Amino acid sequence: MTMSLTRDEARASASGMTAEERKVILASSFGALMEWYDFYIYAALAVYFGALFFPKGNETAAFLASLATFGAGFLIRPVGALLFGRLGDLIGRKYTFLVTILLMGIATVGVGVLPTYEQIGIAATVLLVLLRLLQGLALGGEVGGAVTYVAEHSPVSKRGLYTSSLQTTATLGLLSSLFVVYLLKTFLTEAEFRAWGWRIPFIVSLVMLVISVYIRGKLHESPVFARMKAGNATSKAPIRESFTQWHNLKFVLLLFVVAAGLGAIFGTGHFYTMFFVNKTLHVPIETVHMLIAIALVVATPCYLFFGWLSDRIGRKYIMMVACLLAALTIQPIFQGLTHYANPALEHFQKQGSVQVTAGNCKARLFGDPVSDCDKIRGYLTDLGVGYTFVPASDAKAEIRIGAQALQGFDRDAIKQALVAAGWPERADPAHINMPMLFLLLLVPILYLAMVYGPMAAFMVELFPARVRYTSLSLPFHLGAGWVGGMLSFVVTAMNVSSGDVYYGLWYPVIIAGTAFVIGMLFVPETRGRDLST
Repeated sequence: MTMSLTRDEARASASGMTAEERKVILASSFGALMEWYDFYIYAALAVYFGALFFPKGNETAAFLASLATFGAGFLIRPVGALLFGRLGDLIGRKYTFLVTILLMGIATVGVGVLPTYEQIGIAATVLLVLLRLLQGLALGGEVGGAVTYVAEHSPVSKRGLYTSSLQTTATLGLLSSLFVVYLLKTFLTEAEFRAWGWRIPFIVSLVMLVISVYIRGKLHESPVFARMKAGNATSKAPIRESFTQWHNLKFVLLLFVVAAGLGAIFGTGHFYTMFFVNKTLHVPIETVHMLIAIALVVATPCYLFFGWLSDRIGRKYIMMVACLLAALTIQPIFQGLTHYANPALEHFQKQGSVQVTAGNCKARLFGDPVSDCDKIRGYLTDLGVGYTFVPASDAKAEIRIGAQALQGFDRDAIKQALVAAGWPERADPAHINMPMLFLLLLVPILYLAMVYGPMAAFMVELFPARVRYTSLSLPFHLGAGWVGGMLSFVVTAMNVSSGDVYYGLWYPVIIAGTAFVIGMLFVPETRGRDLST
């Protein structure tokens, strides 16, 4: 025993990390990786789910519905945060996030065996939404539990670095999901992948679930919570203490603002860039996934770097600089994506040659469009074509493309007129500037690393130990979850309504800018705070 301890101490001295700390970080990170993989695999396949689980007839509505279903998993996360946060502060960190990983795994495997809309009709849509809600519920408890558990095991001088290892799991989960999809599409035909291959990424997560449960089952309780429990100092009502007492509530509100800024950057860099480059700029999805995957690999060490840097200079200013940079550059980044991915489309957009004139136009997002105007606007958005809308007293719809005017909705005629006016049906591979496209996809992911790297330590340090799990979980998921999860849907819906493919991007710009201003004025620096109090 003495020799074993001496060996462990020697390793700890050499690495700066004890054997117990390594086990805690490995177990927490692997479980979190599995949960993020489960959650993101849907995002990687969202372009297919519109046809698999929603009614046919309106491709834009089906795609928006698949994005909304993805976002629904984020919307339920605050409920999971309250439920599991309360349990974590009442009965302990370890057992609570052991339950969350079980729920996530069951829900993910369920999606993999779910019948499609063609097989069981609307019941498939309902079941898909329910499984997404269960995933979101589990993830709502996972994030707060994992960061609290790791932080309460970490030395104060390395808290940012150790907890930033958890933040890499979101990126690695997305990367893993993209890699699995890419691998399958390499070996399967498109018909095979659409028929049954899309199920495999969900089903294989069962193996990850078994490993995660086994590893987490061997962990000990957080030492901070164990001491509180031994001293009978745990909270009897963590929800009431967290949200009804101003001295704690003010930090809850500030965390919500910072988390909303993170969510704006997160949703833009991890998800909307994929949808924009594929759906709007018509770059093949395989190319998009490859570029995003490389960007994620490059950016992953940056989470650790910014976590480490926050241990040296503080958390606040690193996160605020990222929010400011995002607010200033999101619009130029996406216009640059168009310039370098599809310059012919950029030229077509600048001509401003598409105009829709009609009355009785509601820009419907769900269900079958009820008028020609609705159909035209939805179809143009699906093609990535910006347009000017002119309301008229006459309900009859007219679309003018260059010098050609078309009455009513005729899908083939509209596409032919667009092509004749210079609209590119797909991005020309010979004119895609891959290095610049990659760089522009990488930049918002680096912004995310700046915020997300220090975020875990910052959240944990804001709140007292007795209500920490509950207090940090809810505002984080309201801010990051709701803003980030629904961002692709909101931005796309704003684009449909306005006719401008860049208009919706003002949504993350305003949120990131607001987070910067409020954060600079009111958010405290938390580095070095004692977590046992």
